[in-house]
Amino acid sequence: MIDRLADELLAVIAEEDPVNDFLDDDDTEVPLPDPAEDAQFRLAGRARDIAGRAGALEPSVTRGVLLQQAEALITRVESRLVEHTMWDFLVSPIAKIFSGRVAGHPARLAALPEYLAKSAKRHQSGVAAGRLPVAYRAKAAVARIDAFLANTAELGTDDPEIRRAFAAYRDVLDSLPGRPEEQPGLCWLPDGEATYTRLAKMHTTTTYTPEQLHQAGLDAMARLDEEFAQIGKAPAAHIRDQIRNDPSMRYRTEDEVLAIPRAAIARAWEVAPQYFGRLPATPCAVEPTPAERAPGQSVASYSPAESVYYANTYRWQERDRCIAEANAFHEGVPGHHFQITLAKEMTGVPRLRKVAWINAYLEGWSLYCERLADELGLYSNDEARIGMLVLESVRAARLVVDTGLHAFGWTRAQVVAYLREHTAMNEVEIQQETDRYIELPGQGLSYLCGRLELDRIRASAQRRGDFTLRGFHDLVLSTGPVPMDVLTEVVMGEL
Repeated sequence: MIDRLADELLAVIAEEDPVNDFLDDDDTEVPLPDPAEDAQFRLAGRARDIAGRAGALEPSVTRGVLLQQAEALITRVESRLVEHTMWDFLVSPIAKIFSGRVAGHPARLAALPEYLAKSAKRHQSGVAAGRLPVAYRAKAAVARIDAFLANTAELGTDDPEIRRAFAAYRDVLDSLPGRPEEQPGLCWLPDGEATYTRLAKMHTTTTYTPEQLHQAGLDAMARLDEEFAQIGKAPAAHIRDQIRNDPSMRYRTEDEVLAIPRAAIARAWEVAPQYFGRLPATPCAVEPTPAERAPGQSVASYSPAESVYYANTYRWQERDRCIAEANAFHEGVPGHHFQITLAKEMTGVPRLRKVAWINAYLEGWSLYCERLADELGLYSNDEARIGMLVLESVRAARLVVDTGLHAFGWTRAQVVAYLREHTAMNEVEIQQETDRYIELPGQGLSYLCGRLELDRIRASAQRRGDFTLRGFHDLVLSTGPVPMDVLTEVVMGEL
């Protein structure tokens, strides 16, 4: 019964977001989501009904995943982010269109005019209800559409109806009133604080309050500053400044961009049998990011479909060398490659268990692997260990600035100033990250919060006499993506 309900819920999730990267094209017959308010709330109602039926069944891992995923869908719908989110990588209409899963897809291209028209109406109804977009983000979305209209080949179409639909949508965005940069957070919108609390719960799968998450970020940053000084033999601020400004911290050759992660992944794979009873059947390859995608891609990424860790060689002279090994352990082995591949190899479970987007688990595991690599002595030198701290500092900062924005009323300038002081990100990255936190409230909380929960779960398990690191890892990876409370019960033998 619970497996059938899980399949039923996955169909609802796929209808809500058919271009979700975790899904395959054959998971749904719906080409694009229907952004109309009544359609979205009908989906939420279906999810609520499924959760109600599942709630009457015996506790199990599948039931726990189903209940969290149903509540997450309801939260997404009732948060109404689509009304005022203009240009982010998960929520906004144009982000979905330019995700790479619409170009060359006839059914999705044909659905674009209706999708854009309905999205425009949602933006207008949001404004009428007081849920205004951040003005400069709407202008950024307009600029993105202008770039597309200048080169419609980007989506593989020259259909005049699609051009007209984009032009009409662009004009609506251009006409919307907006909030100033001094009021970018949800707390400036009607019911924004309550909405943010729900989103924080959804993204972290915990009940920590924004105040607790904010303090956790401050505490983590203080610990990291001490580690910077210990490993780098200098104050943290000095090390961050050196990473940001010293040319010797960049890659020395283009070959290093691939050679460093290849060597790191090889070391991790060699020792993995000592610490993992289950290993993926497919190895993790390391390849350069394809040239056509490289300018807009991050420094490193993992492709589940290809089992490939992509290292970005675009403008390699400007990229930081010290973070290469930590990225390899995070994205590759034993990070996303182990977790995602082993989930795909699971048998006897409903598909929802393999593809559920539970970021606290997914990213929490990969951050845990960055630290596990240090515990296992896999970093090649102190520069690479500093790189581990550099990446973790960004995740700690996310706890601080995300809550600052959406719960405590921080301005955009306050976020930028905090990131400049407490991370080694360059100015372009700081500006991009700030925009991301503004338009995707709560998502940035999931990374370090998930890692800290994994640390807590492991510490509890270690207090038992039968603990082994190998056994712990096998338990964590045997579940597929799950909420952190379900993972606690699994590891502690209560589920």
